[in-house]
Amino acid sequence: MAKILVVDDEPDLELLLRQKFRRKVRSGELSLVFAQNGVEALEKLEAHRDVDMVLSDINMPQMDGLTLLHQLNQLNYDLRAVIVTAYGDMKNIRTAMNRGAFDFVTKPLDFKDLETTISKTLAHLEVMRDALRSRDELVALRQELGVAARMQESILPTRFPEDPRFEIHAWMTPAKEVGGDFYDFFKLDDGRIGIVMADVSGKGVPAALFMMVSRTLMKGTAIGEQDPAKCLAEVNQLLVESNEESMFVTVFYASFDPATGRLDYANAGHNLPYIMKPGGEVEPIDCDSGLVLAVMPGFEFPGGSVQLEPGEAVFFYTDGITEAMDKDGVEFGDDELASVLSGIAGLDAATINRETVQAVQEHAGGAAQSDDITCLTLRHLKNSP
Repeated sequence: MAKILVVDDEPDLELLLRQKFRRKVRSGELSLVFAQNGVEALEKLEAHRDVDMVLSDINMPQMDGLTLLHQLNQLNYDLRAVIVTAYGDMKNIRTAMNRGAFDFVTKPLDFKDLETTISKTLAHLEVMRDALRSRDELVALRQELGVAARMQESILPTRFPEDPRFEIHAWMTPAKEVGGDFYDFFKLDDGRIGIVMADVSGKGVPAALFMMVSRTLMKGTAIGEQDPAKCLAEVNQLLVESNEESMFVTVFYASFDPATGRLDYANAGHNLPYIMKPGGEVEPIDCDSGLVLAVMPGFEFPGGSVQLEPGEAVFFYTDGITEAMDKDGVEFGDDELASVLSGIAGLDAATINRETVQAVQEHAGGAAQSDDITCLTLRHLKNSP
């Protein structure tokens, strides 16, 4: 049973959460404990040493959420903290992340997003606990990479939105030697959807950790900055300031408006997505490459926009697809990818991903997979009336 401590001074929230999670509570999957401020939360934690996750508001009497996070770091409890904050409150979000918050959700609460965040947080905690239980046995590189793969998979969204205006579906097949690929999608202001496709340098646990930091910064910055190019510039600055390991990440970030089909985007050294038209025409998005993130401060990233018509799709991917090699060392390549996409244009997003990955695997034959195979398809279905 997972146990969550909810810290908030709004009495209605307790009623809402008990109603929302009543089935999981009754079935024994979940236990909820409530506190109205940070002081009471610390008392509850003393009484409930088996709390797995703290879901805390920031603004509370006696002790606010940021101070509570600091106290949790001092106590070194084996748990994860998720903060609840006002939409676009980047200052508090950054402070919370610096104090060890794993993730955040925004007010007003979207209960589907909250449930997904809780699931990902608990999954990540279990992965880390497993890693700690096994740390004395991690004497081989293969074991380390296995931990990294599970860390990576635990935070990737696997529930895809159901909306009559658009489809989003993503696919990831991890390599035996784990890289730092990640994708993400999340709600933005005015009903827009943020979409991230990225690839971190290196492999193993360091790449997985850098991936998690990059993902959190991308999501947090995107909420407060509508311009994709400015969003990448801000994330780049934050990564440069704390990049002691000299790692980097390529990112293609897009903001999609389901009401109109408009896609705004910016690129940080990543592979250009393909636009797929229902008739089979396929072309890469028009954008310069740009520089990878976390290398140079003050860089301005290239971007643009495109108007998607109903039935058109955008295929985002990492180089694990185009650089997949067969036994003779021949890569799958950009031309073959475009050819495959041309033959399946007009199909639903999940089928596009499945057919593409199958084509890559057929090309590789029995050759060992050396990199993650990651893709995401956005398909515009219709404009809002």
